[in-house]
Amino acid sequence: MLSEKGSDPLRQDAKTNQIDLPPMGQTPFRNGAHLQHVNPMLPAPTHSPRPRRYSAHFALRTAVLLCCMLGRSSQTSGQEYLSGIQWERPPIVAPGQTDAMPPADAVVLFDGSDTAAWVNGENWKVEEGNLVIGRGEIRSKEEFGDCQLHLEWSAPVPASGSGQGRGNSGIFFMGRYEVQVLDSYDNETYSDGQAGAIYKQTPPMVNAMRPPGQWNTYDIFWKAPRFADDGSLRSPAAITLVHNGILVLNHFELLGDTPFHRPPRYEAHGEKGPISIQDHGNPVRFRNIWVREIKPPVGTQVREPFLRDGEKEIPITTP
Repeated sequence: MLSEKGSDPLRQDAKTNQIDLPPMGQTPFRNGAHLQHVNPMLPAPTHSPRPRRYSAHFALRTAVLLCCMLGRSSQTSGQEYLSGIQWERPPIVAPGQTDAMPPADAVVLFDGSDTAAWVNGENWKVEEGNLVIGRGEIRSKEEFGDCQLHLEWSAPVPASGSGQGRGNSGIFFMGRYEVQVLDSYDNETYSDGQAGAIYKQTPPMVNAMRPPGQWNTYDIFWKAPRFADDGSLRSPAAITLVHNGILVLNHFELLGDTPFHRPPRYEAHGEKGPISIQDHGNPVRFRNIWVREIKPPVGTQVREPFLRDGEKEIPITTP
């Protein structure tokens, strides 16, 4: 249906200072046409409704009022919560060129060149930039507490053996808490002994293995246990593990150490310890091993938490 007023459905009449709006139930088009909305439950109209006419002043006032209402509804309260903690500015750490490369504050344990960072490293081989298991475990010369560990590993090819006898190794924190390394690609074994497991304590949430010969990535976030002065456990160790980009352990709290022959238990030890890689008789390869200490943000509680509303401070009362 076409508008009776010509090509502009919202045209203002210069003499009367009136604006023509389309009739109720119609939508204006740029070419002056109107679209009639049809309700099939009602009889069709027998004539075209007359256009509604509003003054330009009325339309302007309505628009301004609408904007004010929308503005008020979008405003948030001026009240602000303040914790009363004075935080130190977080240090700036330059990331690596890729997410797998060591950031500026990392300690590099193996970069493809040599085994200088490891005790017993001379009994392992470096082949084409890869660290290959040799005789006996290797142990980092530097010790760590809470830390983030990145490493990449690949199971031997061709795959041989089955269960725990196929591509077996392990990553030990503080010489006693193991994250299992095993070729778990199409290889059945006990669940809390497969790749990504905390050995004999929990399996990973999923099996994220790549086939033998391909590289697997472990990003491990380690929280060391804390002990009281009398040797009792104050807080347990915890591990978060991302295997090939997939979260497989989510802040799992360890029950103690991870031996094969007895239940886990805690025995008091120092705040830091070495990172070890196990020799289980299989030539598993490793590369790109780096670690960085985890340091929590530092802040001082300089006053009690409060609410601020402009110049007014409101104490927070606890029930």
